[in-house]
Amino acid sequence: MFSAALPLLAALFALIGAAECLARRTPLRHIGAALLTILLAAAAANAGIIPTYGNGHAVYDAIFADIAPLGIFWLLLLVDLGSIVRAGGPTLLLFAVGAVGTFGGALAAQAICGGAGTFGELHHALTGMIVGTYVGGSVNFQAIAQEYDVARDPALFAGAAAVDNAVTTLWMAATLAAPRVLGRFWPATDARRGRPEPRDRLPVDDEVEAVTVLDLAFVAALGCAGLAASRGISSQLGPSVPDAVVLTTIALLLAQVPTVRRLRGTRLLGLLAVQLFLAVIGALCDVDALLRIGDLAPALIGLIGITVLVHGFLVFGAARVFRIDVGAAAIASQANIGGGTTALALARSLGRADLELPAILVGSLGVAVGNYLGFAAAGLLAGT
Repeated sequence: MFSAALPLLAALFALIGAAECLARRTPLRHIGAALLTILLAAAAANAGIIPTYGNGHAVYDAIFADIAPLGIFWLLLLVDLGSIVRAGGPTLLLFAVGAVGTFGGALAAQAICGGAGTFGELHHALTGMIVGTYVGGSVNFQAIAQEYDVARDPALFAGAAAVDNAVTTLWMAATLAAPRVLGRFWPATDARRGRPEPRDRLPVDDEVEAVTVLDLAFVAALGCAGLAASRGISSQLGPSVPDAVVLTTIALLLAQVPTVRRLRGTRLLGLLAVQLFLAVIGALCDVDALLRIGDLAPALIGLIGITVLVHGFLVFGAARVFRIDVGAAAIASQANIGGGTTALALARSLGRADLELPAILVGSLGVAVGNYLGFAAAGLLAGT
């Protein structure tokens, strides 16, 4: 087992590299590098090659505490709120519907599944984690979990992460199939009448970016300063304002400065940080931990399953009512459930170059909004 710090980091980076190779050169590209990273790390953890998170490790703790927030910060520096509105109105509309569906679905699912009586005193945090991850992505899941110290209940934490990973994988398959299955029953739309966005209009290609040491130095300095500032401000505001919310706000404000958005290296560093975080998420998928949660497993599957089904019903239902292209609905939903990386992979898999830019932009927006909605959901249920 790679348990010492440096060998473990080497193993995690090797898993990320393997996932990238599989996503670029094999039929597994339809799954996407993000999910492949999770799956490979889960397999390695359960095979005993790397530690499972249930056993704890200082490297994992550091990635959760520092690397993941830096990844959020760097990716949010790409968010031009004005461009999101201009680039994909229908996709943005369906993304918003999906976020509302996730929020309402999680609250309803918590009531149906028994609330505190089933999940214990952390039921409100669990709901916030689900809302956060299915509005924006796995980083939101961790940010909310960290704020409420959900890891103190290892079975609940590991079980929720494992079910989340499984549902994310299944939903990727569902959104890949949706345009093919539903397209024949869909009304005619105007989705393809506009010109597809050329690739040179994308903010930055997720595979290639020309950077220099100077670029990386500035981006790294900005990230560390932003993270330090968010923690300092949060400590002054008190525990009612989480670090993640302050960090999100600082990054979004900086992102509206054109000079900041033009910094090279933010996307690559952000993606690498998030991939490293996803590898640790994969290590959470501990089969032994799932077996130990026993009767809690069906409740977690019910809670997450109901949330995603309500989300999907509203997104695809709204697309049908407003005569929006089913492909746009699938990508908007994937931006919620899986995040911007998987939404972009889905757009490419469906051959929809016209939806690549909206996928990136609403996915980035989801990372920001996920924190706010997740903490709001947890706050609503805190007293129940």
